[in-house]
Amino acid sequence: MMRMGLLTLIAMLAFAGNSLLCRLALASGAIDALSFTSLRLGSGALLLVLIMAPHWRRHGRRPARLSMALMLFGYMLCFSLAYRSLSAATGALLLFGTVQLTMFAVALAGGERYAPRRWLGLLLALAGLVYLLLPGLSAPDPAGATLMVLSGLCWGAYSLLGRGDAHPVETTSNNFLLATPLALAASLLLAGPLAMPVVVQPWGLLLAVLSGALASGLGYVAWYAALRGLAAGPAATVQLSVPLLAAAGGVLLLGEALDERLLLATPLTLIGIGLMLRPSSTKEEYA
Repeated sequence: MMRMGLLTLIAMLAFAGNSLLCRLALASGAIDALSFTSLRLGSGALLLVLIMAPHWRRHGRRPARLSMALMLFGYMLCFSLAYRSLSAATGALLLFGTVQLTMFAVALAGGERYAPRRWLGLLLALAGLVYLLLPGLSAPDPAGATLMVLSGLCWGAYSLLGRGDAHPVETTSNNFLLATPLALAASLLLAGPLAMPVVVQPWGLLLAVLSGALASGLGYVAWYAALRGLAAGPAATVQLSVPLLAAAGGVLLLGEALDERLLLATPLTLIGIGLMLRPSSTKEEYA
């Protein structure tokens, strides 16, 4: 449990860092969304290949799973494109709300059942997140909202496909390697129709590489490893902490204002996550 908790914490911090890096890069105009996606995937692939190269030379490379690579590519592409028209708060609410609903729907369809304590944890976590984000929301752009919902569906599917994987580093490496040429092809094919000029300034390049190599590549390895000890329901709920961590990072690192909503939403969501993740007896679990 301690190892799972540490891996989960590392993964959530990486996801929050990814949100901050992406927000900063796109908002500053230092890079366009398609280039950010390609560089994010490419830098992540490069780092992971360097890590896996000695193992592959000794033992060979396991077959890649195209389904996971497609989900990873879909998540990253839709995420970047959606943030061209959505505010950070709107995007986070749509993304993680969709992820939560996707993973819980699959969990219930697969026969997982939860005690009232865990349903209470889910409601508290959602209440904290909505309280933080909803009061400042405006009606989202329909196209941007649709893209972010698609991004959430892809990330939920990607997380579910990765559950129980015995080789998380190799699987993640294969996913990044397969998804990178897809992102490059999308950049070439979509730039014209989307009227998106290529912009890659040094600052934007640095942020994309940090997002890909550290927050994405290594962060996803930690998440894969943590998923081996998490059921689908708790795995969905714990990701609700990411918007809160990103908001806190915005206050500490980007100079964003600290308000009472953040102070109240943080304990609500973390208490809810704690209720969902706390081990329980079989009798309570299926009460």
